[in-house]
Amino acid sequence: MQQRWLALALATGLAWSGLARAQVDLSVLDDDMAGPRAQVMVLGTVHLGQMDGEFGPQAMEPLLAKLAAFAPDIITIEDISGEGCDLLARHPTVYDPESIGRFCSSPDKARAATGLDVPAAIAEVGKTLGDWPSAPTPAQRRHLAALFLAANDAASALTQWLQLDEAQRHPGDGLDDALVAQLRELETQENESYQIAARLAARLGLQRVHPVDDHTGDAIQVADDEIEAFGKAIRAAWDSAAEQKQPLRKREAELAEAGEILALYRYLNRPDVRAIQADGDFGAALRETSPRHYGQRYVAGWETRNLRMVANIRAAFRDQPGARVLSIVGASHKPWFDSLLGQMQGVDIVDVAKVLGAAGQDR
Repeated sequence: MQQRWLALALATGLAWSGLARAQVDLSVLDDDMAGPRAQVMVLGTVHLGQMDGEFGPQAMEPLLAKLAAFAPDIITIEDISGEGCDLLARHPTVYDPESIGRFCSSPDKARAATGLDVPAAIAEVGKTLGDWPSAPTPAQRRHLAALFLAANDAASALTQWLQLDEAQRHPGDGLDDALVAQLRELETQENESYQIAARLAARLGLQRVHPVDDHTGDAIQVADDEIEAFGKAIRAAWDSAAEQKQPLRKREAELAEAGEILALYRYLNRPDVRAIQADGDFGAALRETSPRHYGQRYVAGWETRNLRMVANIRAAFRDQPGARVLSIVGASHKPWFDSLLGQMQGVDIVDVAKVLGAAGQDR
């Protein structure tokens, strides 16, 4: 009897091990899905504020025209949401306040003007959009812009502001002089969230953009006595790949300085360009040989950040099956975004090259 139970246990174990080895092919799960499929396009971008060149509305127009033809229903940006910034600020022992300042602006002026802290402003934004009319008045747009600023969502505030006639861009309805000055500054600030995302959203009549960045996952825990060694190891990894990356940076700079914005974005989003950059940054980090495996830890933080950002993108169109989604993000993220979003059910990844057109001379 004992041998029989042993044989049965072995047979059962083998059966379960076979099941464990079998992989579920989720790529076919939505083959017979009812309803429309979402169309998601990831636009890799440079960070405009770090580039030499002119990136005002006139210079960006050829790119904006192409993106407008794609006609996204939802636009996501590489900014941390007001909720995310509020979370980071509430945990200073976990997230370095000095580092947070690079990603999160202060909503203090908007709080003074509206009387709302970030959580209350987020709630008011949701309530206002839930009852938003098809033809909002200028006063309603000014009020919503003030709420977005109080919610620490400047790009969405600018989206409302840009849909006002010039004569209606003045204080009132929650906007005081300080907030109007802030919005005026955003109009010309060289930042892709404003010059691409907000302007495109306003052109298309969208009410907001969606911040999806997240830095909770790449807050790598490095002991104080390791910080210098960590930085040295990662810089050495990057330096080892400098020769392969240098032509890419040179070409990006040439196109930006020449004002060839559409050619720049065609170049940035080419798969061969992105492959070289990925290997020269993250591949090089994985090849570095420090005893504490700093390179692997750096890449783990990067991948965790991408996973959380993609989750935020998915949430942005969760309730809109069949949505057309444009995700604007630093170009280094694009391979991860395309791969991860492409695994989602009912989602098709749109080829940026087909939207931006022929590459022309952007060799």
